[in-house]
Amino acid sequence: MAGIDGFGTQFKRGDGAGPEVFTALANITNISGPGLSRETIDVTTHGSPDQWMEFIGGLKDGGEVSLDVNYDPANHDSLIGDFDDDAPRNYQVVFPDDDTTTWAIKAVMTGFEPEAPYDDKLAATLTFKVSGKPTIS
Repeated sequence: MAGIDGFGTQFKRGDGAGPEVFTALANITNISGPGLSRETIDVTTHGSPDQWMEFIGGLKDGGEVSLDVNYDPANHDSLIGDFDDDAPRNYQVVFPDDDTTTWAIKAVMTGFEPEAPYDDKLAATLTFKVSGKPTIS
């Protein structure tokens, strides 16, 4: 297979109850992330072979998830509560592949930026900082 169409990918928000119920956010036009990264630790010594620097893996970072949405205040303003909340909330990125691959994350909303251009639709960018290790199933 040469590729998979991204149409139908969902970002879901947990309700925090048990058992947790996830609801897809409406009007998403683009989902980016999570952008995983890893620090490196320099372990170079005077005896490193051929004067090449040497590294080992260090701490991992779950990165961020960024959403672009067609902004609808009636549907999206409830997310301001997520921005005000200090504790990470459960979210999911659900991909439309044959296995319905899901990335489960805990994240803190770090950005909510609406825009209202005079010649285009209402839009907003929402940013979530991942806390801990994403779970992929």
